[in-house]
Amino acid sequence: MLLLLNNHYFISFMPYTYQYPRPSLTTDAVVFRVKEDTKQLLLIQRKFPPYKGKWALPGGFMDMDETLEQSAARELEEETGLKGVKLQQLKAFSTLERDPRGRTISVIFWGVADEQAKAVAGDDAAKAQWFDLAGLPPLAFDHKEVVETAVEVWKAQSV
Repeated sequence: MLLLLNNHYFISFMPYTYQYPRPSLTTDAVVFRVKEDTKQLLLIQRKFPPYKGKWALPGGFMDMDETLEQSAARELEEETGLKGVKLQQLKAFSTLERDPRGRTISVIFWGVADEQAKAVAGDDAAKAQWFDLAGLPPLAFDHKEVVETAVEVWKAQSV
């Protein structure tokens, strides 16, 4: 049944249901720090599939009642315990098969944490650990490309 309200038609019996498929939306956080002149990146080891046991950026699916910024900060805190990192939007990544669970677009945020920032795994992260940028492990999803993009932006802003 179609309803007309303020010159807009609504399908009254199917909220959030459309004839066209929709992608899922995630946010990920690329968090750097400089400790003793060494540039480091914060990663989590995934506790669950896909890519169980692999290293990835902290992140996850956006909730319906939050903004992109809130989603990125929430996921960072849930998976690493870090709060108060100033995050700024980097870029959206939308490669068609970037997530084996289905069509997923991720909006990436990045920031720099304090030298003494300690990460503690939580939620769906088995581990949270700082890695030297020069010695990163293989990364899940398309996170290698994401990190490379964030490193370039960080370098450009550090000059």
